[in-house]
Amino acid sequence: MKPSIDFARILRHCISQLIQLAVGGSVFINIDPSNGLPIFRQIVNQVKTGIAVGRLQPEDPLPSVRQLATELRVNPNTVARAYLDLEIEGVIYKRQGHGTFVSGQGVEMSKRERRKAVGRHLEKAVVEGVHLGFDEDEMREAFDAALEKIMSARRAEAVGK
Repeated sequence: MKPSIDFARILRHCISQLIQLAVGGSVFINIDPSNGLPIFRQIVNQVKTGIAVGRLQPEDPLPSVRQLATELRVNPNTVARAYLDLEIEGVIYKRQGHGTFVSGQGVEMSKRERRKAVGRHLEKAVVEGVHLGFDEDEMREAFDAALEKIMSARRAEAVGK
């Protein structure tokens, strides 16, 4: 039996994204109601990711609660809760009468977030290596080889620019 594909849902999503792009919306945030994570947490994570990858810089304005809620088609209280969590963590700040902005502390925090993410991926790789029977020296060799491969490619790319 073939899995059913909801083409209407996919089409609505694509049209929504195009409209957001056309009107300068916050297309960097995509809500997936089926992923099991609360919507406010998805917003928090995606703002942090936007900072970590450099899409959002210090002092960049964020959409108002009402604007983002309208764009994402969610309750404004959901966006307000996400913004409150981000503000408590120091990732964003509000300037009365001017809006909400990415803080410099948020960018520094994103470095910690990136380190945590790399750590999680390395832990998974180590677990997989142990599962495959690698000893510590073999895992270090595999890590060093992978690191050298990636860094060489980055150096070659930088020279080519």
